[in-house]
Amino acid sequence: MPLQDFATSEPLTLGVELELQLISTHDQNLVPQAEDLLRETARHTGAWDIKPEIARSMIEIGSSIQREHGPLLAELRDMRDQLVHASRRLNIGIAGGGTHAYQHWSEQQIYPGERFHYLSDLYGYLAKQFIVFGQHVHVGCPNGDDALWLLHALSRYVPHFIALAGSSPFVQGQDTGFDSARLNAVFAFPLSGRAPFVRSWSEFGTYFDKMTDTGVVKSMKDFYWDIRPKPEYGTIELRVCDTPLTVEKAAALACYLQAICRYLIQERPFEPAEDDYLVYTYNRFQACRFGLDGEVVNPQTKQRSRLRDDIVRTLAKVDAHAVDLKSWDACQQIRDSLGEGNDATWLRRLHRTGMPLSEVVETAARRWSGA
Repeated sequence: MPLQDFATSEPLTLGVELELQLISTHDQNLVPQAEDLLRETARHTGAWDIKPEIARSMIEIGSSIQREHGPLLAELRDMRDQLVHASRRLNIGIAGGGTHAYQHWSEQQIYPGERFHYLSDLYGYLAKQFIVFGQHVHVGCPNGDDALWLLHALSRYVPHFIALAGSSPFVQGQDTGFDSARLNAVFAFPLSGRAPFVRSWSEFGTYFDKMTDTGVVKSMKDFYWDIRPKPEYGTIELRVCDTPLTVEKAAALACYLQAICRYLIQERPFEPAEDDYLVYTYNRFQACRFGLDGEVVNPQTKQRSRLRDDIVRTLAKVDAHAVDLKSWDACQQIRDSLGEGNDATWLRRLHRTGMPLSEVVETAARRWSGA
């Protein structure tokens, strides 16, 4: 399949996708009822979208095209409320979080769909271990060249979003020591990680043709990069966030990204370079492992700093842009979360009080519902 032309989008528009857990109200484990929930929500009101994901115990919801924090948050809350109402009719719960705390991958069922079965056949048990839950954020770009520039410029901010969104400390009943254990499952795939350093859409087309000629890649969907271009939408897509435990956090993360993008585009504080990626994997690991307490290296100055401090400095740089975008409240929520800790911190805090993991999952589902 040849690479399609890059569609023109209004710059800095947003689209948010959230992968959600379907929870049994009996034992709080994942429950394979995606088909039932999709039937219950088939006639939902609103411009948002709901669709299946790779497992029958998860769904994905997607917002309409948004420009500002207020309308985005209102739509996400409407999604949540309608989903929660439908799930109660089915006697199931819905939760955020990047991983389920104690589900076992071998018990999961692949959703009946051609692509999902293709992935299961190709990746074997990795497909079931890929039953993790993330937030993806699309940012509109006017053309492919600008999209690739922004993609590479954003690379140094990837650890911010991993750390802020970290909500997957538990895997198969154990505390992994990671704030985002979810990304360890993603990294197992051969086409994950960073995008190649190409600066023009024509150059990217050459790379794409070489990859399809090998037979390894059939379409853009086969790339699981941390940030990837989506030519059919005219966007770049940030894919590193765990699904937050609330829609309020999801909206804040999206609008923090939007403010950074506006800052980068309008002020051009640096020019992306291949050497920016020398510390990329190290910085990403620090964010996954230690969250906001992780240490990152600035690829230009080689200076080290705590992620929490780097986010504070970045917020100061983008505040004026957030005001212009009407998303200052979102960035203030990000600022407040630096003291409170991320969702992984909240989940661990519950468990350390002696709460069993089943009750932790139940409490997280209540938090998602807005209760």
